[in-house]
Amino acid sequence: MQQLLKSGALTAGDLMSTPAVAVHQDAQLTEAARIMARKRVKRLPVVDGEGRLAGIVSRGDLLKVFLRSDEDIAEEIRHEIIGLLPGAAPSLRVDVEKGVATLRGELHDSSYMPVAARLIRSVEGVVDVEFDLE
Repeated sequence: MQQLLKSGALTAGDLMSTPAVAVHQDAQLTEAARIMARKRVKRLPVVDGEGRLAGIVSRGDLLKVFLRSDEDIAEEIRHEIIGLLPGAAPSLRVDVEKGVATLRGELHDSSYMPVAARLIRSVEGVVDVEFDLE
């Protein structure tokens, strides 16, 4: 019956799903995936701290993240990010397991840890960042 009603829709409001389902931009990818599965939606609005639309995440976006190999992710972090970190000792290593990137070794200035975490989280396929630093 719902499909029949929507077939005669003339406006976006007539077609939209209600209530609106969204996820906060700081939510973990696994949370977004769970919401999409439970609510049976293919796209999920992403909102900022004030509830404004920041973007849209799709099922395809989530699949791309989870289909990338850990070694590919680690290589990108090594080549694109580690060199940007001031105070990164040559002994600084990156390991990735199931999308979780771990920095091991020495970072001379720990104040760069939040910057490192943010840069690493921006790499497609990274689901979390951990530190095991000296």
